[in-house]
Amino acid sequence: MAQKKDDLDLAGVGYEAARDELAQVASQLERGNLTLEESLALWERGDALAAVCEAWLKKASDRIETTED
Repeated sequence: MAQKKDDLDLAGVGYEAARDELAQVASQLERGNLTLEESLALWERGDALAAVCEAWLKKASDRIETTED
């Protein structure tokens, strides 16, 4: 079964931690020795981690733009 929403909650996770875990998720998926359910759960986790990374990068970009003004 897919992960519960609580399992995907990544509030407070920093960029580096999310990036590192995302790399681990990608590595596990690339190995391909998972069941369909395990693959789907990892994909969902990876998607959530990617969103965390994107949010951090957006904040950083916004800060740079603010300092340039």
